[in-house]
Amino acid sequence: MKRNFKKIIALLVIPCLFVFTACDENEFLTELDPNTPTIETFWKTKNQFDVALTTVYGALQFSGISGENSIFEMAKADISGTDSWQNPFSFVNLTYGEGSDRIENIWNALYIGIFRANQLIENIQTADSAIFKEGEREIIEGQARFLRAWFYFKVAHSFGGAVKRLKAPKSLEDVSAPFVSIEEITNDVIIPDFNYAITNLPQTWSSADKGRATWGAATTMLGRVYLFNKDFVQASSLFKDVIDSNVYSLTKNFQDNFKHDTELNSESIFEVAFNSDIAPGVLGQNVDDTPDNDPGNSPGAETTNIATQFGFLDNGGFNTLMGSYHLHELFINEEIDPTNPINTGNNHSTRLTATLAVPQGEGTWYTKPTSVKATGRSGQSAYIRKWTNAYHLENEPANNRSGINFRHMRLSNVYLMYAEAVLEATGNVAEAQKYIDLVRSRAGVKTITQYAADNGGMIPQLHISKIFNITGQPLVPLNADNLLTHIMRVERPLELCFEGHRWKDLVRWGIVKEVFTQLVEEEMYRNTNFATFENQAPLFLSSALGQSTPRRDFELTLSNYDASIHDYWSVPPSEQRTNNGL
Repeated sequence: MKRNFKKIIALLVIPCLFVFTACDENEFLTELDPNTPTIETFWKTKNQFDVALTTVYGALQFSGISGENSIFEMAKADISGTDSWQNPFSFVNLTYGEGSDRIENIWNALYIGIFRANQLIENIQTADSAIFKEGEREIIEGQARFLRAWFYFKVAHSFGGAVKRLKAPKSLEDVSAPFVSIEEITNDVIIPDFNYAITNLPQTWSSADKGRATWGAATTMLGRVYLFNKDFVQASSLFKDVIDSNVYSLTKNFQDNFKHDTELNSESIFEVAFNSDIAPGVLGQNVDDTPDNDPGNSPGAETTNIATQFGFLDNGGFNTLMGSYHLHELFINEEIDPTNPINTGNNHSTRLTATLAVPQGEGTWYTKPTSVKATGRSGQSAYIRKWTNAYHLENEPANNRSGINFRHMRLSNVYLMYAEAVLEATGNVAEAQKYIDLVRSRAGVKTITQYAADNGGMIPQLHISKIFNITGQPLVPLNADNLLTHIMRVERPLELCFEGHRWKDLVRWGIVKEVFTQLVEEEMYRNTNFATFENQAPLFLSSALGQSTPRRDFELTLSNYDASIHDYWSVPPSEQRTNNGL
């Protein structure tokens, strides 16, 4: 649905648009613009509901959801490092304050989406049934309820609960609402909304409407809800429904999930549309058509600016985040399978090449050989390639504009969530192993089955650093517990890093401190013994180039981490000031 969102309907984000008493006690003195929609003139035709639905989808483009500001949660996990002068630095070391405008941006973006969905859902209940053909009302409502549940899921698992609003405020008093637990918002809103969407949304859309929410997206998200709730039987059943539907299949090339010319492909379950051809010249950070979007009241760009944040400094990017040394080593330690036809002379996995630019990398990066450009300067070793335009352009586009769709849910994620749920529910190693191996085979690396066959039924603990543990990665039995550890510590970070899942994964598993402890042990050893490992992967740094020590990404993080403070963000002060329900 790459379309220019209509400016006049985007005004639906303003609660007082339809209820003037909430905005001006002297509204009887105000002359109304006959061309401005009001509650008396809107919600009268199917087309008006369609346009309103487009604005709900439009909220997905906000930078706090699918763009620049989404990187601040990524910075909290074990996949990222950054320099002290970069904006995410306080998020890497967990010294950000509850009043951070980055956190407020995410909160506001999600609640704008909720507000727009609430308006549509509320008004479609009383709409004249004659304006809809059979099934149209349910499909429109199904999309709105899917999006509302999706926004609420993000709120609940980012902030540890949610302010529960199920109707658009009609007065200032209506703005006040309580903050409820994850359990309450899940049971009262998220599960019923996803169930409604599952019942009423199609499996696929025609090409003109491709990208809208589907049965598969709703089923996947409901499975994710149950996975987070530790209802593994329900979760595994829903994920298997998606798998067995045969609507989706893994792409042959991993990188096809992060390019502009392979969007909405067979692996995509839910993604947010961006288009760099619409509104040329508009800054990429202008993501909505609201009047106060910017001083010039320019239209939304319909693009994302995340590529500029991740892009290389010499090629129009900012290097805002870099891959952590730990992530870098996880990638280069993956053994490729020489019998896999996807490997054509490469020494590392295809998902490394698509995710990171590293000194020992392959292929091209901004049209130059990766091994030449990725020199590990200034203490860096792993630059982020995912979501950038490095695969086809010499530089990141001007004005922070990129048209690469953000994929929020892919089939490989479903495979890994299904494997996790099956192991937790039944301990069925063979079933889980099957789907982990599908993901690994697509990456071109040795499967769990191959490792077990080579080692008498044992598998290596691939998350253990070879530098830190000089005796090598320990072999452990192939059982449910060790395969779960593999999913948590190896498979999900490698397959899904920088896609918005990692921090929430670490929190739901309760392993944040365990992970940070290991990373600090590794980085202290690297720093103390730098001379021993100089010019060796994954550091690939040289004292001759002034690179005396690697970064210390997690030393402060571990000492600062407090689950009660950092697992979830605090409700922003602006909400606390205006919401008497808190």
